[in-house]
Amino acid sequence: MLRYLGKRFLLILPTIFVPLILVFLLLRLSPGDPAGMMLGDQATAEQIAALRTQLGLDQPIWVQFLLWLKGIVTLDLGNSIFFREPVMQIIPRYAGVTIMLTLVALTLAVVIGITMGLLSAMNRNKPIDRGVVTTAVLGISLPEFWFALLLIFVFAVTLRWFPVAGYNPPSTGLIAFASTIFLPALALGVRQSALMTRMMRSSMLDVLNEPYITTARAQGLPESKVIGQYAMRTAAMPVVTVAGLSAGYMLGGAVAIEIIFALPGLGRMLVEAVGRRDYPLVEGGVLTISLVLAVLNLAIDLIYAILDPRIRYQ
Repeated sequence: MLRYLGKRFLLILPTIFVPLILVFLLLRLSPGDPAGMMLGDQATAEQIAALRTQLGLDQPIWVQFLLWLKGIVTLDLGNSIFFREPVMQIIPRYAGVTIMLTLVALTLAVVIGITMGLLSAMNRNKPIDRGVVTTAVLGISLPEFWFALLLIFVFAVTLRWFPVAGYNPPSTGLIAFASTIFLPALALGVRQSALMTRMMRSSMLDVLNEPYITTARAQGLPESKVIGQYAMRTAAMPVVTVAGLSAGYMLGGAVAIEIIFALPGLGRMLVEAVGRRDYPLVEGGVLTISLVLAVLNLAIDLIYAILDPRIRYQ
């Protein structure tokens, strides 16, 4: 296991640095001058040149790249051009919201997907099965932003069960936190839960036809034990794989949800930082997302060993 973890940590490095390098090049090769955007239209050429020198933007791109790489290695991401604060102090204020949103959405997706998929498989070709399959197809077809607006209209505007927008951190209490995170997480996780439902149903139907399930039933084991202890653990493996992919999808798709629900998250911050050409803040945000995604994928891989004891990492 330790050897496997070492290999995985080495594989994390390209996962982190490749997106960062691409973002570095795209930001600096795209048209527009962040110094001019900061100072406004009334700034003189001398003022813009002085600010470019102060920010190091007058250096050749390879010099900027080496300085940027040194900052990444030393965890010195510099100061935000817009906020005039260290990036390492700004990122935690936004990253926590996005991480919590992604984790809650992923949890909802997995719980709903496994439950509905199991219910559908156990009632194959019955009205419940057809209803679940139809709902799953509909869920996959729904865009997140449209479903988010629908949730706001029904549960926030009409029923007034939840606030329309805003965010309460967990420190304010569980109820206050849940009231602001539930609708965004549900909107973000609905498509993935539908995908996991279909995956769980298909996998469960295959497992139920396996010889060891027939043997377990022939031995007189309770159906709850056959399903819960033997069938579900094997059938859940493809769902775990989908969950790892869904985590990356949710991190990227959180931008629209954060904007709709006015959540002060990392995705919303990145959109604003790109518009301001705030190089250090954009690079810090991409670094954070890459790290979170790498850790989540590592956690998903380790869950395989828990669900299937036959797996041994080398």
